[in-house]
Amino acid sequence: MVGYHLWLLLRIRRRPATTVIGINAINRRIWVRHIMEDPSGKHAVLAVQTMRNSIMASSVLATVAITLSSLVAALMASGAAHGLLSGTAAALNNSDNNNKNIVVGAAGVAALSAKFLAILVCFLVAFLLSVQSIRYYSHTGILVNVPIQSHRLRHPGLAVDYVTSTLNRGSYFWSLGVRAFYFSCPMFLWLFGPIPMFVACVAMVCSLYFLDVYKEWDRTEKGEPIIADHGHEDEEEATTTIASSV
Repeated sequence: MVGYHLWLLLRIRRRPATTVIGINAINRRIWVRHIMEDPSGKHAVLAVQTMRNSIMASSVLATVAITLSSLVAALMASGAAHGLLSGTAAALNNSDNNNKNIVVGAAGVAALSAKFLAILVCFLVAFLLSVQSIRYYSHTGILVNVPIQSHRLRHPGLAVDYVTSTLNRGSYFWSLGVRAFYFSCPMFLWLFGPIPMFVACVAMVCSLYFLDVYKEWDRTEKGEPIIADHGHEDEEEATTTIASSV
């Protein structure tokens, strides 16, 4: 899992247009410029609703994360789960031979505490990342409604860059919070032994590859002319920005 995400980070930095995260960042820059360049302000309601939906998604994620963290902490404090898993593992180990340790894994108090702690850390990290995502989305909800014509003392492009950076950071924190939930799945299966954990890691990496990689963005259909317009300029600028900031 760690190796896959290191590879994904390098791919986002070098070829952002071939990843879903990079493509979404490019489109967010185009969206921000579209909202801020509208002199009539008719898209302000759309911007507020979009940011509200993003804040609600991060709030739900943070609520679920802190609830699961409290549940895991309660199980660790009560010791009920330790007794149940330790008893099951001891019964399996005594049934045949010591080779069962390979299947069931370590079942001592210290080992189970480490496993529960790993799950707790995943949920706490997801909660903190989701809170940071709410913070940046809240800032973006105000900044994106400032007309670009109001930035008289600075270059308008700098205002778009700053708002885009704030929005992208909120989205990145939300994505990292979701990744923390993904990491919690193998950690949870670790309670039942190393083999389920290994199978979960392999299945998770295969699934994430198909969810994270998209190679059709740069391809054009046959006979379709390539038009150099304002949106394409924003896309090129966003691609270089992502490669330098992620």
